[in-house]
Amino acid sequence: MFQKPFPEIRDGRFFRSIDALPDALRGGVVAVGNFDGVHLGHALLVRRLRALAEKVGGPTLIFTFDPHPVALLRPDAAPVPLASTERNAEILLEMDVDGVLAYPTDRDLLDIEPRLFFDLILLEKLKARGIVEGSNFRFGRNRAGTVELMGNWAEELLLPIEIVDPLQIDGQTISSTVIRRLIGQGEVAEAAELLDRPHRINGIVVKDEQRGTQIGFPTANLAGIETILPAEGIYAAWAETDDGRRFPAAVSIGPNPTFGQDREKVEAHLLDFMEDIYGRTLQLDFIERIRPMERYDSVEDLVSQLHDDIAMVRRITKMS
Repeated sequence: MFQKPFPEIRDGRFFRSIDALPDALRGGVVAVGNFDGVHLGHALLVRRLRALAEKVGGPTLIFTFDPHPVALLRPDAAPVPLASTERNAEILLEMDVDGVLAYPTDRDLLDIEPRLFFDLILLEKLKARGIVEGSNFRFGRNRAGTVELMGNWAEELLLPIEIVDPLQIDGQTISSTVIRRLIGQGEVAEAAELLDRPHRINGIVVKDEQRGTQIGFPTANLAGIETILPAEGIYAAWAETDDGRRFPAAVSIGPNPTFGQDREKVEAHLLDFMEDIYGRTLQLDFIERIRPMERYDSVEDLVSQLHDDIAMVRRITKMS
């Protein structure tokens, strides 16, 4: 569970119910979609959303889903989220979107006919005076609704609608799927370029075997992480405690083969930090992968490598 409070989404702009949505956020321009990770392609759509809202003289509203519809339709195929719903909302609101509605996804919503979704949700409940959508957006029962259909219905009502093609950079289409693949391969620096910020995870610090402390490198072991993890390896990252302090960190993802452990763990060694933070939330922003996970012949060899890793982390975070 995402536990760190974010004032930006508690100021009357983040909602989980249409009925709770104030009138001030109705009657504007709406974009519907998953917005997982809120990457550069989403940022382009948001700019178009704001531009159309200025033309019609209304607010901007993002209508997203929680959980992702695939989690109900095909649970085994549901993608691991890039970010929590709250984190996505925080980023969207930082882009000057007026409101974010994270609609509770259920079978009633997934079984609604596309035209009824358009008429009931967009027109009646949200009173949309404009729509901005990605060109690959699908909606309604069996995903039968397309932006072409939505465009035809909007045209009948003289309702302005803009369809935004996927953003491409150097011939590569920017999408949550692409970013998820990069992170899964450990290419966190490349993923950060498409996100326009580092990939972030959050977890609760729990007690473990404390082997790091025994060899002079205490680590915070994280549990309860609900977003995608980078591939196994050692990473340079920024760690932020739940009181807002930031520290460079060397992060290990995977087992510890030197000690014969095969259980995957997430361990963060915060540089220049010696406090007890068990039970508290820790946030990690991944900057760069340093090396793969390796087995060393002795603890002394491991310690020598850890000193090199920390020196690398200091250099990388000093430039980030």
